Amino acid sequence: MRRFWPYLRVLVGVGILAALVARFGTDAFIDGLRAIETWSVLAALGIGLLTTVFNAWRWCLVARGLGLPLPLTAAVADCYRALFLNSVLPAGVLGDVHRAVRHGQQVGDVGRGVRAVVLERVAGTVVLLVVAVGVLLAQPTLLDAAAGDLLPGHAVAAVTLAVLAACGIGIWLMPGPVPARIRRSLGTSLADARTVLSRGTWPGVVLLSVAALAGYLALFVVAARAAGSQATLGELLPLLILALLAMGLPINIGGWGPREAVSTVAFGAVGFGAAQGLTAAVVYGVLSLIACLPGVGLLLRRSGQPEPTG
Repeated sequence: MRRFWPYLRVLVGVGILAALVARFGTDAFIDGLRAIETWSVLAALGIGLLTTVFNAWRWCLVARGLGLPLPLTAAVADCYRALFLNSVLPAGVLGDVHRAVRHGQQVGDVGRGVRAVVLERVAGTVVLLVVAVGVLLAQPTLLDAAAGDLLPGHAVAAVTLAVLAACGIGIWLMPGPVPARIRRSLGTSLADARTVLSRGTWPGVVLLSVAALAGYLALFVVAARAAGSQATLGELLPLLILALLAMGLPINIGGWGPREAVSTVAFGAVGFGAAQGLTAAVVYGVLSLIACLPGVGLLLRRSGQPEPTG
């Protein structure tokens, strides 16, 4: 099953996009491309620079907390390259794998280099989840509508957490070599996380994660405005947070698929129009790609020699 999983998740992502095209046609996608103007491109490049610096800085804090040297300039360059690769390659994480392994090779500890990237990405995800849970619990009617009234919003969150906890406990308790390796990996990662936290870097990591999340939401607001949405920020932000959460699902194609589906459902559920939600997500996808275009130049400029790590 693990051998076929990369192909399966790409097929699921393609299936989601195909279903959206079958339901709404190509107009929403074409409208998204037409909606992009000079001001939105400049906004994407500016916001992209800020969020990339925030993420690179967070990576530096985590890496240094693990005793690994990582200059901010090198981290920014690697993050730009990773963002571009994440956007154009199917899995959506291969760019991060590349920067993790590359940094680990530079410092002579691939395992710790990989764990540094994993920890800083987890930190960003945890902040997104905390903000999302707070926003959605404050507006449970949105989750009710998006879930099709199957369960109240609070129950959906509780059931989701219970399932995740049960899966984690099940993996931990399973006998055999694979779960044993998972337990060892988790144990090492937890030890590294405690090391980072014990060195007082967590306030900076949290602050930079919040700043990066604010940048992603700002870019999504730009996309929604370009798509013609007149909703207030208070009305938009819960919808956009749901779409950002969907981007983390491992069934996307360079970020595309679940984001468009969730944005379509969320906008339609609150009466803003499903087509507008799809268009906003398409615009966001294109602007996100534009924001990481400096990574193309960095990939072309790279000579193959390692960048300085001191």
